[in-house]
Amino acid sequence: MKKYLLIISFILFAVTDLFSQSAPAADENINYLMTFGGNSNTSWGDDDFCQIFFCIIPYSQTGPVYIRVYDPDTGGDLDEGKAEFNTSVNFSIYGGKDCWSDTAELIFNKSGNYKNGYLLASKSFETDPQFNKKWYSFGPFNPSEGKSVEKLGGRVFKIIAQGISGDDGNLYKYFLSTSAIENVAVEGGNLFTYKYHFRLSDDQKNVCQIYPFVDDRTISIQISNFDWDDDGIIRIFSVAKNGILCPVSGEDNWKIQEFPIVDEEKNSTIEIQFLKNQTVQIKNNNVVVTVRNQYGISLPFYVVPIGGVPVYSPKIRMR
Repeated sequence: MKKYLLIISFILFAVTDLFSQSAPAADENINYLMTFGGNSNTSWGDDDFCQIFFCIIPYSQTGPVYIRVYDPDTGGDLDEGKAEFNTSVNFSIYGGKDCWSDTAELIFNKSGNYKNGYLLASKSFETDPQFNKKWYSFGPFNPSEGKSVEKLGGRVFKIIAQGISGDDGNLYKYFLSTSAIENVAVEGGNLFTYKYHFRLSDDQKNVCQIYPFVDDRTISIQISNFDWDDDGIIRIFSVAKNGILCPVSGEDNWKIQEFPIVDEEKNSTIEIQFLKNQTVQIKNNNVVVTVRNQYGISLPFYVVPIGGVPVYSPKIRMR
């Protein structure tokens, strides 16, 4: 555990790249997050019409921060409509000591109180041209309003995007900023989620990747993907795994596969890579991905991979 804390603290304070403040991050090669309206059908690629992200504000940040949302309305050029746009999506920001927990919160269950914490801001968006391809800023927030988590090196805020009504898809992205009117990075900040809902590119040459962090308690992981639509292949990379194939889901179903974790993979990042179908072009493909350990506890995906992108070492062999 001590090694884990040192790794987390070092990376959170050392990373200053501008893209560390966005979700999805540029290095993930994912264009947008996605959330569908609460009356949608799960076959469109969203299993529960809700996405939860957390952001970390390092202790060194004492000035106010803003959580910015790009294209928060549903009905613009980027969004996925079924007929006439009729969707409302609510974005809410939570702080306080209960907004994040390293026990109950990691066991991802929407039937529980996933809105715990202190509600700091909330706004619902429908079809509104003023927000089409524009940024909306929540805040300012005093960093002290977040939950102090020493092992993460800062204070944590929670962001919930919830499909309230309608059946259309809302595509959007986040940026953690020190400015309300432009994207100015919070030095050393990071964002993470335990359940990644995102839109794959339509470009068949596109390869995207996400980065779950494996802690020292993990001896095996279950990687789950939802509604992949057989859109190519999914590969797993780490210091001990060199492109191991992961079974892919079809239409409106989950596919789950367990993989062992060797000692060298503990306290490190694993890369899950998505390669599009090269024969048939599949458009507007929305996917949900989770990773759980042997206890059923969800592992976090950091937009900036903790410890960096994993590099396979042929000297490390699976046992």
